[in-house]
Amino acid sequence: MKQLWDLAGVFAYLSLLTIGGGMAAFPEMKELTVDTYHWVTFPELLHFYSLGQLAPGPNMMMVASIGVTVAHIPGALVALVAFFLPTGLLTFFVGRLWTHLATWRWRPAIQTGLGSVAVGLVLAGAIIMGRGAITHVLFGVIALGVFLLLWRTKINPAYPIVASGLIGMALHYFNIA
Repeated sequence: MKQLWDLAGVFAYLSLLTIGGGMAAFPEMKELTVDTYHWVTFPELLHFYSLGQLAPGPNMMMVASIGVTVAHIPGALVALVAFFLPTGLLTFFVGRLWTHLATWRWRPAIQTGLGSVAVGLVLAGAIIMGRGAITHVLFGVIALGVFLLLWRTKINPAYPIVASGLIGMALHYFNIA
């Protein structure tokens, strides 16, 4: 029962950090689920996050995977409700207030500031994820190549993502990396 309360507390807290999307909460999620509570390992967390990106629906449904790992089906349900309910309610009420304050002179400054916060949080999440995912020089080369390709061209991101996944599988299969 204590684990369910811990799951609820952790994911309700993480829910409030998702300014800019789920990636914004990733550094703190790593800190709490891997380093503090030891519910999952860092590679497991990366795998869960990757599966969440591939699955249809909200990418942060991956919190259910952590909940299942900790406390089976009840853990998954608690993690999902705790992660989505607080932010959903907050978004509803703040959205209504935000509409009411449409002519408020501070509104543009707040929007600009929150945009910067969101970019910073997402960047922090990407850095933390990169530290765990790039475990070999070849993986760093792949990541850099995909980044440059996406930055410099208008190619559909699915193509280099799938290609890099296939390259990674080949490197693993042939025990190169």
